[in-house]
Amino acid sequence: MYESSLAIKRSGILKTLNRAGFLANSLGIRLFELDQNKILQHAARVAGFEFRDEPMEQGLARLITSIRSDARLNTVGKLALKRNIQRAADHRFLVERSLAENPSIRRSAIRTPLFVIGMPRTGTSILQALLYRDPAHRSPLSWECLMPHPAPQPDNYADDPRVKRIQSEFSQLFTLVPDFRKKHYMEADSPQECVGITALNFTSFQYLTQCFIPAYHEWFANQADQVANLRWHKSFLQFLQSGGVSTERWLLKSPVHLCRLRALFEVYPDARIVMTHRHPASIVPSVASLLTSIRSLYSDHEDSARTARENLQIWSSYFNRFVEDKSLLGKDDQIIDLQFEDFVRDPLGVVRSIYRRFGWELGDVAEQNMQEFLLQEQKDKHGRHEYSLEQFGLSEQDVADCFRVYLDFLDERTTADAA
Repeated sequence: MYESSLAIKRSGILKTLNRAGFLANSLGIRLFELDQNKILQHAARVAGFEFRDEPMEQGLARLITSIRSDARLNTVGKLALKRNIQRAADHRFLVERSLAENPSIRRSAIRTPLFVIGMPRTGTSILQALLYRDPAHRSPLSWECLMPHPAPQPDNYADDPRVKRIQSEFSQLFTLVPDFRKKHYMEADSPQECVGITALNFTSFQYLTQCFIPAYHEWFANQADQVANLRWHKSFLQFLQSGGVSTERWLLKSPVHLCRLRALFEVYPDARIVMTHRHPASIVPSVASLLTSIRSLYSDHEDSARTARENLQIWSSYFNRFVEDKSLLGKDDQIIDLQFEDFVRDPLGVVRSIYRRFGWELGDVAEQNMQEFLLQEQKDKHGRHEYSLEQFGLSEQDVADCFRVYLDFLDERTTADAA
């Protein structure tokens, strides 16, 4: 039944639900079908607000079309994805209603935001989580991206009822995908990637982590208006801080920014960038292992070898675009390159080097918070994540051929550091 050797083990109830859905489909009963008009009409009713936005609607249309043609979702996958998409639409309309009612929100400042944009599986999540321990930093949290409205308030920020609700949903995910936590750090109140923000614009890599939708990715990577996408991103941050939970600077993160560096600097011209690096022979199988686990929940046809080759192409092309954009922008003084191995060896030393480079002060409280976090979230806390290229039918030569530009970049860095 499963094409992936890494497919998750399903509980009896999941198998029963999926079989029931398969039977219903064979009888012509379409369960949990996606309909763009119904999704947007429901969001308008929930918000009591009519909202039209061409980039958002185009993204939703492209997403639904690709899901229908490519994803081969099982019953649980259809139910989960429909719920996720509807919730995103509902909260997008609610946020837009608040922005329309109070136009001054969009005039509030977002100064010198810090973006962590290294390749996936290069320590970006833990680096963001570590930097988040500085009281000078504010990150959008997982629960805020899933249920942002109303804007969080300082008096109940830590114990907002939405935190418990999202943590309960995450606990279900961890139960359904038992090896998820050893592969990726995620909690309801942990910093979320920017894909969680752009998911409300339906122009997001987040949907690609859940299912195989190549037509959607082709549009996302090569045709979508990423400037408009990041303008929504900025409006979202302005909305979040309108509730009063704000601090010195926003701390943000997504490897996907590699493919839209020019758009990022157009929207955030004073942004600071930290890019982490690791040999792609480790990146590709680690990404494939994580995505295979997630996608196997949504589809009975997840193919781990296909996922590995897909991400081999995606991340090499994203980096090639990054190199081209970086050479045109002249923003080198706003970008730091870091080695994954250096961060693993001395995480606080790497943090101190970031602060020195950007002229920021690392206070005693922040450093103490970071030290405590490192003790709490020790490597392999939830089990060791093991993977290899061979596991996915790839070789070192496959990686070398595809990542030629990136490997040359790493060699140049190694030579420069040794000089």
